Amino acid sequence: MKKVLIFQGGWDGHEPRLTSARFARIMGEEGYAAEVYDTLDCLADADSLSEYALIVACWTMGTIPGEYRKNVSTAVGRGTGLAGCHGGMCDAFRQDTEWQFMTGGQWVSHPGGDGVEYTVNIRHGSSPIVEGLEDFSVKSEHYYLHVDPAVEVLATTRFPLVNYYHSSNKIVDMPVAWTKFWGNGRVFYLSLGHHDDVFEKSPNAEVLMRRGMVWAAQGKQYALDHGLTTERFENNAKMY
Repeated sequence: MKKVLIFQGGWDGHEPRLTSARFARIMGEEGYAAEVYDTLDCLADADSLSEYALIVACWTMGTIPGEYRKNVSTAVGRGTGLAGCHGGMCDAFRQDTEWQFMTGGQWVSHPGGDGVEYTVNIRHGSSPIVEGLEDFSVKSEHYYLHVDPAVEVLATTRFPLVNYYHSSNKIVDMPVAWTKFWGNGRVFYLSLGHHDDVFEKSPNAEVLMRRGMVWAAQGKQYALDHGLTTERFENNAKMY
């Protein structure tokens, strides 16, 4: 059976145990065997990580040993998928800019704190991940991120809604969900998920997460089927 590695921990406010359990259940329903770890030591070997179809990050803040991040980078470059939501992926390991480069963005603020009511706008036609979905409302943290311009944006939300220093600027549509590639690997991110119950209150959020994780996991087999190699990436990765 295809395997998924989920590592959870860091700041408990994002309920990593609950979200990890949810993602493990979802991937089990999709035919994957999920393994959940509460230590970063599960990232200690690049070859072992490369055996997984997908790595799911549920670790807010904290620090990651450089070698562990390199191992994740190598495995994803070889075709293992990477997925995560909210601060569990794009507010993990704030000091590691290469992690941010790989994941596609970094949280910087949530004006108004928790309980802001906003709309998630689906970008129809951007990806099969959003096919058939309609715009939906969320009441949670409104994530403002610094985002890699190379990502493929699947859904957005509009800023500003709250009067804060940023509201002196123009209106912007901030990415909520995106995909990108890292070598031969697929990366998916969803900014929703401050608390696990957002996936209950806004069911389209769980649909997005399910489809995004499966899409990222399928990249492994795609790379194998198409004989994609990593030589051109790994030769230059040595400098990092």
